[in-house]
Amino acid sequence: MIKAVLFDMDGTLIDTERYFRVFWPKAMAEFGFTMSDEQALQMRSLGRPFAPAKLKEWFGETVDYPTIRARRTKMMEAEFAKDGLQLKAGAEEILEELQRRGIPAYVVTASPIERTERYLTQVGIRKYFPRIISATEVKQGKPAPDVYEYACREIGLEPSECAAVEDSPNGVLSAYRAGCKVIMVPDQSDAEEMREYLYAVAPTLKEIGELL
Repeated sequence: MIKAVLFDMDGTLIDTERYFRVFWPKAMAEFGFTMSDEQALQMRSLGRPFAPAKLKEWFGETVDYPTIRARRTKMMEAEFAKDGLQLKAGAEEILEELQRRGIPAYVVTASPIERTERYLTQVGIRKYFPRIISATEVKQGKPAPDVYEYACREIGLEPSECAAVEDSPNGVLSAYRAGCKVIMVPDQSDAEEMREYLYAVAPTLKEIGELL
């Protein structure tokens, strides 16, 4: 029985992943590096220490991950200030349904707490989550299981009692390795390659209620 639903934020609740796909290469270019679209896709939800290691693998030991990441974040923030943040289809509907059914929802994200709080508030859904858990609170980010294992300990449930909703391969692997039942709502990736790790696939968030 599913007793809680753990939601990734970027690309799952809020339509931000496509911006990561655009602005990672743009930030890299400012520092003299050429990042392909495929490489940008691999960076989604990739946490510490994996993201810095991946950039060094691709571009050499001299690449300055913190500086480039900060530049990418600044560019994205400027874009959001201009265009605004958008909820993914069905986000508010599924959160309302879970609330009616008495199933608590939590956010388990690769993003820092401050940014997560701000984004969720801006799109009007912060009220649905009694707790936000960030990968910045654990040793290793996604795709390691640490953040989902920590989330389950914090809310007092076994991973097998939790559904984890993710959009990216790194997020799927993190939740699967922790032992959660993973529901993928694909954003920039095809679910087919992740089938062996998934409890279910949903076209949009609103269909998740039928899977619980």
